[in-house]
Amino acid sequence: MAEKLVAADREPERAEQILRVFDAAFAELLAADAAAFRVKFRKMAATPFAFYRGTAGLFYADLTAAPYDSYGTPFLNDRTSRVWIHGDLHAENFGTYLNAEGRLVFNVNDFDEAYVGAFAWDVQRLAASVALIGYAKALSDSTITGLVRTLGEAYRKQIAAIAHDGAAAEFTLDTASGPILDTLHSARLQTRVALLDSQTVIADFDRRFRDGGGAFLLDDDTRRDVLTAFEEYLPTLPESNSARPGALRVKDVVGRRGIGIGSAGLPSYNLLLEGPTDALENDVVIYMKQGQTPAVSAHVTDADIRGYFEHEGQRTVISQRALQAHSDPWLGYAMLRGHGQLVAEVSPYASDLDWTDLNESADLHAVVECLGRATATMHAAADESSSGHSLVPFSTEVAIDDVIAVDEDAFPDMLVDFAHAYGARAREDHQIFVDLFRNGRIPGL
Repeated sequence: MAEKLVAADREPERAEQILRVFDAAFAELLAADAAAFRVKFRKMAATPFAFYRGTAGLFYADLTAAPYDSYGTPFLNDRTSRVWIHGDLHAENFGTYLNAEGRLVFNVNDFDEAYVGAFAWDVQRLAASVALIGYAKALSDSTITGLVRTLGEAYRKQIAAIAHDGAAAEFTLDTASGPILDTLHSARLQTRVALLDSQTVIADFDRRFRDGGGAFLLDDDTRRDVLTAFEEYLPTLPESNSARPGALRVKDVVGRRGIGIGSAGLPSYNLLLEGPTDALENDVVIYMKQGQTPAVSAHVTDADIRGYFEHEGQRTVISQRALQAHSDPWLGYAMLRGHGQLVAEVSPYASDLDWTDLNESADLHAVVECLGRATATMHAAADESSSGHSLVPFSTEVAIDDVIAVDEDAFPDMLVDFAHAYGARAREDHQIFVDLFRNGRIPGL
């Protein structure tokens, strides 16, 4: 029987391009922890969407070259190409968090890839992810078209509302509805005590981290370096953090190994802090993890942007504070052994949007409308009036509104065409990747 021609052999040039992008994005971390990347790649092999989540570098390599670079070009100029963007905006990077004002909010999350670039790139990446989810749910092409159009129109209407009336979208327990409200209700039922009980034990009348469960003890030198980095982190806390001095005492620290789709190979640490009172049930767990170079940065050549950040931890924090109106009060940064670190709370109130049971048309349209509005609000938050940084010295919502207003139908039309085209490309790339992985053709594994 003749050997079956696998996807990687049907498109050898594409297979080589995927390997080149992987080498540029992952080579250093893969060499340091190949086992973590085997776990990461197994997860990416599961579905085209999981593959898409883990390949932002491939997405931007495609988006800035023919034929995909032509889709967003009509909406880009000197200003709309210089907007603070999320950088990895897909349909699963939305969820709940407790903001600095104590409000439970549904919004964009995970800002590890945030940077300054073209606003359309965020919306295009989100639109293609919606198409991939729709395909996985066996939705028809016309249904997927309707969902992506809803997304594009919601984004456009929200940008216009902010530009003309300052009316930003906020999804809270008071304003959300449908599946978004369900997600907020689920997050509200979670407790700090449950989080602490899952990660810590009480011994000698105080808490410490549990052994195992992905955590490991640190040697004395590493522990000392982490605690030194923690002291460097404290001055970077936002003014909104009003923790009493005792609340900044470190009770325990452990190491963790990143094995997720986005965190494979990145060293990280959890620190247990004294809470706002002496009571054991309100201690705080924060994490410190090595910042990563955002995939989009390889395709942004502006020297002022490249030179603006001290390190990747600081870049992540500055970007998140710019893109969120009221971010995590524990958000800060430090340096550890020559690498920038992001520091934030391990929040008990973080709950990601679950697409598993979202199948009804009304629910799907309601959710993607919220995602479009939340994305527009995020883009509008980071500009001259709110971010306090010089990288974006103009009103982003006005700039974006101006380019879309030239032709009201062109923007959602572009998103529909792009989502179908790139969704199909991602599904084919997933097959190529699976063949490369299972046949041992990814260097370093």
